[in-house]
Amino acid sequence: MAKRSREPNGAASIYKGADGRWHGRVTVGIRPDGKPDRRHVGRKTKAEVVKAVREIERKRDAGNLPKPGQTWTLGSWLEHWVHEIAKKYVSENTYAGYEVDVRVHLVPGLGAHRLDRLEPEHLEAFYAKMQRDGSKAGTAHHVHRTVRVALAEARRRGHVSRNVAEIARAPRIEEEDVEPYTIEEVQSLLLEASKLRNSARWVVALALGLRQGEALGLQWEDVDLDAGYLRIRRNRLRPRYQHGCGEEPCGRKPGYCPKREQIRREHKSTKSRSGRRTIGLPDPLIKLLRKHQEEQNRERAEAGADWEDKGYVFASPTGGPLSPNTDYHVWKRLLRDAGVRDGRLHDARHTAATVLLLLGVPDVIVDAIMGWEPGGAARMRARYMHVTGPMLRKVADQVGEKLWGLPGPN
Repeated sequence: MAKRSREPNGAASIYKGADGRWHGRVTVGIRPDGKPDRRHVGRKTKAEVVKAVREIERKRDAGNLPKPGQTWTLGSWLEHWVHEIAKKYVSENTYAGYEVDVRVHLVPGLGAHRLDRLEPEHLEAFYAKMQRDGSKAGTAHHVHRTVRVALAEARRRGHVSRNVAEIARAPRIEEEDVEPYTIEEVQSLLLEASKLRNSARWVVALALGLRQGEALGLQWEDVDLDAGYLRIRRNRLRPRYQHGCGEEPCGRKPGYCPKREQIRREHKSTKSRSGRRTIGLPDPLIKLLRKHQEEQNRERAEAGADWEDKGYVFASPTGGPLSPNTDYHVWKRLLRDAGVRDGRLHDARHTAATVLLLLGVPDVIVDAIMGWEPGGAARMRARYMHVTGPMLRKVADQVGEKLWGLPGPN
């Protein structure tokens, strides 16, 4: 074996081995067992080894050198991260989104890559393939956000020296141009909704702009009809189930198992300061909610011992929480029955926001009613303030009056 020159403790050593190749060893820290962590590189020439050693030293001094130990693949790290790390610290809905991205998209598509050898181009090529295979840009964008968070945690723990998802270009998503419902369309919807159970549910959506989770999580203790306001303090969560059929599997998905068991809580508290808010109620809505309360009291009496006294404003015929999925399908049926163009449930929120802005309600009050974060409120107002045909006509008439002396509209 070739003789090595003795270097000071902690310094890198470079030598030519008996195999004819040049070798370098760099002390970069302490291993988990307490012994020095010495990294080795081998090259054909001394210049190549010197360059490799200097790169290791640079990463060591910058704190960007991966730790020794388990060699992670992207798949093994993502599964560890989502189940053992993220699950403990994020909300149920956030975790559910991460879990789907990891299980359905990232592990099958990129999981075999070594974590420390993943490149931005790998991610960008994968996003393009997702879209070629039929995924929407929004889905690919969500996957990008998930892997970015996962790799940030890997970098924080020293498993990678950089977060390649911060370098990779995320798929571009263009905001949909959503047209709010007109006053005539809203009136048609409210007329048709009056024929349904929980008819006030749709008035609350169209008049106050509550999100679906906020409306379905609303409880009577949050509503003061005498004072004329309600408080938003919780959100209904989408249910999640597991099989309850035991040793004789039913062969269905967990949600359709005859003995399914709920494994997620029904609601969670609204955490953000802007999300927790108090909203004043118009007099017609107060009257409608009083009538709704009376109808629910009749249902309680009819259900007797079967009534679940959980306090939901909008409940099932036996007092239980409404399913967000069922609520969505009722909305779609309401649109068809009212003869109104199809739209998302969230479009009801667009409509309420636009009405508030058109009425000239001060921005700070609009932000409070809608529950918009202060930092992004201006952007949200711009997104929700849809310029409608009547508004354009009014501005055109005003321009004609000023410039040409034409009479304005009566």
